[in-house]
Amino acid sequence: MLTRLDIHNVRNLADVRLAGLSAANILYGANGSGKTSVLESIHLLSAARSFRSHTARSVISHGAGHLTVYGKVAPVVEGNSVRERSLGVQRSRNGESDIRVSGSPVRSAAQLAAELPVLVLNSGSFDLLTGSPRDRRRFLDWGVFHVEHNYISVWQRYQRCIKQRNTLLRRGNIPDAELMSWTNELAAAGESLTLSRQAYFSRLSTRFAQVIASVLPDSLPVTLRFRRGWDREISLLDALNAGLVVDREQGYTHSGPQRADIRIFAGDASAADTLSRGQQKLVVSALKLAQGHLFAEDGREEGCIFLLDDLPSELDNEHLRLICEEVERTRAQIFISCIDLADLCNVWRPPDSLSVFHVEHGQIMRKK
Repeated sequence: MLTRLDIHNVRNLADVRLAGLSAANILYGANGSGKTSVLESIHLLSAARSFRSHTARSVISHGAGHLTVYGKVAPVVEGNSVRERSLGVQRSRNGESDIRVSGSPVRSAAQLAAELPVLVLNSGSFDLLTGSPRDRRRFLDWGVFHVEHNYISVWQRYQRCIKQRNTLLRRGNIPDAELMSWTNELAAAGESLTLSRQAYFSRLSTRFAQVIASVLPDSLPVTLRFRRGWDREISLLDALNAGLVVDREQGYTHSGPQRADIRIFAGDASAADTLSRGQQKLVVSALKLAQGHLFAEDGREEGCIFLLDDLPSELDNEHLRLICEEVERTRAQIFISCIDLADLCNVWRPPDSLSVFHVEHGQIMRKK
């Protein structure tokens, strides 16, 4: 759990500190005041990148050369000792980055993600319904990454293999033995990766069914189906060999977990085409909440961190209350942004358990 957050030069947040953070934190203020930028800063601490922009340049305050976000995290008890923890990320306009965990530099953002697991629910989350399969694969892989410690190495191995195989396919006139060597390795990595995805998806779909029944009880039944990326009746190696002619002609690999997807149905039709905007928000909320539940169930003392941007929008009070109750049950630390504080205080029980921060023109003040 984050206990302190220092933000420097993130959009309109020039120099702010949030101290005394609790399990549930509300940021309220007018549009453009900087609420979402606070959530964005927490995401930077988890992934070294924004959830709103692909480049650091657009996130850094106008006229500044770099941004810096620093966070203190609740200490961890290890045996008879207590390990203090802190996270720091600095991103420069020239693309350079400096990532530190407890003062020590790290080269991989994956280590940040392991230290500070963050789930975001915002307007971009609708991509889980209306976006590309890539958006849903990223959602799935977040969960598998936090369940299986070796998943990142298997995923990276698969990415190396498919990149090399595609390079060979585009080159043409290559020895069959060389291509087959990479095909075999690709198939082995892909099968391993997919087994991990399928095991996690099985748990996810079960938990999702419970959450969606709680927050959207009066709708068509919403169900999830996993597509692994090739014919389920054959192995990946057989699929790769069967598609070799087409792969050679077009210069890339057609079958494999890079084509995996999660299909979301309301009744027998696509949920994106059937449900209202408010119902869609409840479905994507249930997907993220199901992930939060699974994270907390894996023997951890604490849950993850939820960043809920403009949560009250498109929800009536009753459904907003149901979402708040469900997110509390995940044991996550929660950061919620809203325009009108009353929207949340009216549904959160007890309201005095909240830490409340008013954001105005890039300045943040804690409310008593």
